[in-house]
Amino acid sequence: MKKLLMMALVATAFAACQQTSSQTVEEKANEVNVAGAPAVLAEDAPQMKFEKAIFDFGVITMGEKVHYDFKFKNTGKTPLIITNAEATCGCTVPDYPKTPIKPGDEGIIKVIFDSEGKMGIQDKQITLTTNANPIAEKLHLVGEIKERK
Repeated sequence: MKKLLMMALVATAFAACQQTSSQTVEEKANEVNVAGAPAVLAEDAPQMKFEKAIFDFGVITMGEKVHYDFKFKNTGKTPLIITNAEATCGCTVPDYPKTPIKPGDEGIIKVIFDSEGKMGIQDKQITLTTNANPIAEKLHLVGEIKERK
Protein backbone atom coordinates (compact mmCIF):
# COMPACT_ATOMS: atom_id res chain seq x y z
CA MET A 1 0.00 0.00 0.00
CA LYS A 2 2.80 2.41 0.93
CA LYS A 3 4.59 1.52 -2.28
CA LEU A 4 1.51 2.35 -4.39
CA LEU A 5 1.02 5.65 -2.56
CA MET A 6 4.68 6.54 -3.06
CA MET A 7 4.49 5.72 -6.79
CA ALA A 8 1.37 7.91 -7.16
CA LEU A 9 3.12 10.82 -5.44
CA VAL A 10 6.20 10.46 -7.65
CA ALA A 11 4.04 10.31 -10.81
CA THR A 12 2.12 13.42 -9.71
CA ALA A 13 5.32 15.32 -8.95
CA PHE A 14 6.81 14.30 -12.30
CA ALA A 15 3.68 15.41 -14.19
CA ALA A 16 3.69 18.74 -12.36
CA CYS A 17 7.32 19.31 -13.37
CA GLN A 18 6.38 18.87 -17.02
CA GLN A 19 3.92 21.81 -16.91
CA THR A 20 5.10 25.36 -17.40
CA SER A 21 4.19 27.65 -14.53
CA SER A 22 3.86 30.88 -16.53
CA GLN A 23 3.19 32.15 -20.02
CA THR A 24 5.06 34.75 -21.98
CA VAL A 25 3.34 38.03 -22.86
CA GLU A 26 3.14 36.86 -26.47
CA GLU A 27 1.39 33.64 -25.46
CA LYS A 28 -1.13 35.58 -23.36
CA ALA A 29 -1.74 38.01 -26.22
CA ASN A 30 -2.57 35.09 -28.52
CA GLU A 31 -5.23 33.71 -26.17
CA VAL A 32 -8.86 34.48 -26.96
CA ASN A 33 -11.14 36.12 -24.38
CA VAL A 34 -14.89 35.77 -23.89
CA ALA A 35 -15.71 38.27 -26.64
CA GLY A 36 -13.70 36.34 -29.25
CA ALA A 37 -10.91 38.92 -29.50
CA PRO A 38 -7.26 38.37 -28.59
CA ALA A 39 -6.54 39.01 -24.92
CA VAL A 40 -4.69 42.24 -24.19
CA LEU A 41 -3.01 43.67 -21.15
CA ALA A 42 -5.44 45.52 -18.85
CA GLU A 43 -3.85 48.92 -19.53
CA ASP A 44 -4.26 48.41 -23.30
CA ALA A 45 -7.84 47.06 -23.20
CA PRO A 46 -10.70 48.93 -24.84
CA GLN A 47 -12.96 50.89 -22.50
CA MET A 48 -16.55 52.02 -23.00
CA LYS A 49 -17.30 55.54 -21.77
CA PHE A 50 -21.04 56.30 -21.94
CA GLU A 51 -22.54 59.79 -22.01
CA LYS A 52 -25.11 58.30 -19.63
CA ALA A 53 -25.71 54.69 -18.59
CA ILE A 54 -29.19 55.35 -17.17
CA PHE A 55 -32.00 56.91 -19.19
CA ASP A 56 -35.08 58.10 -17.28
CA PHE A 57 -37.99 58.17 -19.72
CA GLY A 58 -40.26 59.76 -17.10
CA VAL A 59 -43.97 58.93 -16.99
CA ILE A 60 -45.60 57.38 -20.06
CA THR A 61 -48.93 55.75 -20.85
CA MET A 62 -49.16 51.97 -21.21
CA GLY A 63 -48.59 50.97 -24.84
CA GLU A 64 -46.13 53.74 -25.69
CA LYS A 65 -42.73 52.82 -27.07
CA VAL A 66 -39.57 54.46 -25.79
CA HIS A 67 -36.62 54.85 -28.18
CA TYR A 68 -33.23 55.82 -26.78
CA ASP A 69 -29.66 55.89 -28.11
CA PHE A 70 -26.96 55.19 -25.52
CA LYS A 71 -23.91 56.99 -26.95
CA PHE A 72 -20.43 55.81 -26.03
CA LYS A 73 -16.79 56.27 -26.91
CA ASN A 74 -13.95 53.74 -26.92
CA THR A 75 -11.46 55.46 -24.61
CA GLY A 76 -9.10 52.47 -24.59
CA LYS A 77 -6.05 51.70 -26.70
CA THR A 78 -7.38 48.78 -28.77
CA PRO A 79 -10.54 48.16 -30.86
CA LEU A 80 -13.75 47.52 -28.91
CA ILE A 81 -15.81 44.48 -29.92
CA ILE A 82 -19.38 44.06 -28.67
CA THR A 83 -20.45 40.44 -28.96
CA ASN A 84 -23.87 40.56 -27.33
CA ALA A 85 -26.53 42.87 -25.92
CA GLU A 86 -29.17 41.20 -23.79
CA ALA A 87 -32.19 42.81 -22.11
CA THR A 88 -33.95 41.65 -18.95
CA CYS A 89 -37.14 40.91 -20.89
CA GLY A 90 -38.51 40.68 -24.42
CA CYS A 91 -40.17 44.10 -24.11
CA THR A 92 -36.74 45.75 -24.48
CA VAL A 93 -34.80 45.30 -27.72
CA PRO A 94 -31.18 46.50 -27.98
CA ASP A 95 -29.29 46.97 -31.25
CA TYR A 96 -25.50 47.34 -31.13
CA PRO A 97 -22.62 47.89 -33.57
CA LYS A 98 -21.45 44.61 -35.11
CA THR A 99 -18.09 45.98 -36.29
CA PRO A 100 -15.13 46.89 -34.05
CA ILE A 101 -15.05 50.44 -32.64
CA LYS A 102 -11.55 51.88 -33.01
CA PRO A 103 -9.87 53.71 -30.11
CA GLY A 104 -11.25 57.25 -29.97
CA ASP A 105 -14.30 56.39 -32.10
CA GLU A 106 -17.90 56.60 -30.95
CA GLY A 107 -20.82 54.21 -31.20
CA ILE A 108 -24.49 53.89 -30.29
CA ILE A 109 -26.52 51.22 -28.55
CA LYS A 110 -30.10 51.72 -29.82
CA VAL A 111 -32.81 50.53 -27.45
CA ILE A 112 -36.57 50.24 -27.93
CA PHE A 113 -38.81 49.56 -24.93
CA ASP A 114 -42.44 48.56 -25.53
CA SER A 115 -44.56 49.38 -22.48
CA GLU A 116 -47.58 47.32 -23.61
CA GLY A 117 -48.80 45.26 -20.64
CA LYS A 118 -46.48 47.02 -18.17
CA MET A 119 -47.56 49.16 -15.21
CA GLY A 120 -45.82 51.12 -12.48
CA ILE A 121 -42.13 51.77 -11.91
CA GLN A 122 -39.84 50.07 -14.45
CA ASP A 123 -36.08 49.42 -14.59
CA LYS A 124 -35.15 47.59 -17.78
CA GLN A 125 -31.51 46.51 -17.85
CA ILE A 126 -29.38 45.85 -20.93
CA THR A 127 -26.17 43.86 -20.42
CA LEU A 128 -23.43 44.26 -23.01
CA THR A 129 -20.74 41.62 -23.44
CA THR A 130 -17.52 43.06 -24.84
CA ASN A 131 -13.78 42.65 -24.97
CA ALA A 132 -13.45 45.81 -22.83
CA ASN A 133 -12.28 46.18 -19.28
CA PRO A 134 -14.67 45.39 -17.57
CA ILE A 135 -16.11 42.73 -19.90
CA ALA A 136 -19.77 43.39 -19.03
CA GLU A 137 -21.43 46.81 -19.10
CA LYS A 138 -24.96 47.48 -17.83
CA LEU A 139 -27.36 50.11 -19.14
CA HIS A 140 -30.76 51.03 -17.68
CA LEU A 141 -34.07 52.42 -18.95
CA VAL A 142 -36.11 53.63 -16.00
CA GLY A 143 -39.46 55.33 -15.61
CA GLU A 144 -43.09 54.90 -14.72
CA ILE A 145 -46.00 53.58 -16.76
CA LYS A 146 -49.54 54.81 -16.10
CA GLU A 147 -52.78 53.13 -17.11
CA ARG A 148 -54.48 54.16 -20.36
CA LYS A 149 -57.46 56.46 -19.95
